Amino acid sequence: MVDSHRGRQVAERCPKGVQEDFHLERLELRYEPFPIGLARPIFSEEVYAELLSTYPPLEVFTTLDKVGTKYTLSEKYNGRQYTDWIRRHAAWRAFHAWVKSRDFIDYVFGILEERNIVLGVKHDMSALDRGFTRLRSLFMGGSALKAARLKTRFEFSMLPAAGGCILPHTDNVSKLVTLVVSMVNPLEWKSAYGGGTEINRPKDPARIFNRANRQLGFDDVEMLDIYPFESNQAVLFIRTFNSWHCVRPMTGRDPGIMRRTLTINIETPD
Repeated sequence: MVDSHRGRQVAERCPKGVQEDFHLERLELRYEPFPIGLARPIFSEEVYAELLSTYPPLEVFTTLDKVGTKYTLSEKYNGRQYTDWIRRHAAWRAFHAWVKSRDFIDYVFGILEERNIVLGVKHDMSALDRGFTRLRSLFMGGSALKAARLKTRFEFSMLPAAGGCILPHTDNVSKLVTLVVSMVNPLEWKSAYGGGTEINRPKDPARIFNRANRQLGFDDVEMLDIYPFESNQAVLFIRTFNSWHCVRPMTGRDPGIMRRTLTINIETPD
């Protein structure tokens, strides 16, 4: 296990109980074709059980079919129900507050820097400093991204084990880091269902570059590797021009069984 000095320093500043129960220090990365890796277990057993028991029910989700068969609950989709659910459940309320904090970004960036992933994005400047940096970037031809104020968010997501899927894509250009946290009891999920996060490469080399986040069909890509869907883990990846990934159609028969996840994003403003 690789230890992160900076990550531990930031964790010590976080609210007591939060930093003790979220373990990204266990992240193991691969670097090709893009940085992606797995951390497990991601939560302590006690906190994970509490989050599972208070995961939102299907009736408060909305259907999102633009990348496959998906149900989502987030700030953007059914935002009122999302906010109300978090407000009424202490474990989710505490976790949401931490994810929304600057310390969370520091923590994740520290973990990545220990693994030689330096994103080169400033996110902790004052409003005045950000203004000067933007002006300097404009006059000197620099990147506006370096002066961007980053934000974080998470969404509750579900895919039905009976045929649910996500088409091959690379993610929106505003995203920098994504964590897909499995939210499922190990006794309710069978590996035969599938549901793993698959690393892809287009069969046609002319389609590898994908800054615009176009989608491809499953037959248009080859599988390079896969992270099986298992309890209490997080798949983390960096959004790049070739961060192709998907979830192939699952093979369960019971439409009531769901591949439940918590998707956390660090991203630039819209």
